[in-house]
Amino acid sequence: MTHILHIDASARPGIAGTENHGSHSRHLTYQFVSQWQSGRPQDTVTYRDIGQNPPSIINHDWIASAFTPEKRLEPWMREALAESDQLVDELMAADILVIGTPLYNFGMPAALKAWVDQVVRAGRTVEIDESNPTDPYIPKLNDRPRHAVILTARGGVNMSPGEEMAHMNHLETHLATALGFIGITRLHSIAIEGQEVGGELLAASVAEAVDKVEALVNELQVAFRDASIPEPA
Repeated sequence: MTHILHIDASARPGIAGTENHGSHSRHLTYQFVSQWQSGRPQDTVTYRDIGQNPPSIINHDWIASAFTPEKRLEPWMREALAESDQLVDELMAADILVIGTPLYNFGMPAALKAWVDQVVRAGRTVEIDESNPTDPYIPKLNDRPRHAVILTARGGVNMSPGEEMAHMNHLETHLATALGFIGITRLHSIAIEGQEVGGELLAASVAEAVDKVEALVNELQVAFRDASIPEPA
């Protein structure tokens, strides 16, 4: 079976197209996950709505605990890391990470940054090789093929890589750097643009993104089906 970790980061709780002021990124994640489950009902999904229930921001206790060797952790340190441990366990269990997020002020929402800070963690998702000071980081989540599907919504337009406003979009690049650092390098990005403009431009962007999500689900399901078929002896 394939396991999906579905994360929504939008501050808007509803889904665009069904509720007033709904979220376009939630629209895309709902489309992805529902289509996936329709084609592969045997697969499982863990859902975390960090837009409505943000992870804790890391603090002094978290840092002191995260950089203390496991054998020396005191009870209060284990408590300080309990939320991080749960979030890391969810991520490590996933074959596909689906993140729905808006672009807020040129980057990711604070709730998503808090999640990133909780899961990028020495000893859990990345090892540090002190014998190699120039490049000491060893990702731990490259033990098997994991995919990340980043489904975004932007108020502006022409913000994809290579386009004229791309310099104002640090969302996907930030996520790609953070996920690649811990070993998740198979990335797929789809965006809705023009939310501030609305009208036909937004409608066309939504329709195009939904079509891309449908095609991506089909592509990944074929890939996972083929991967589960053993090679002939």
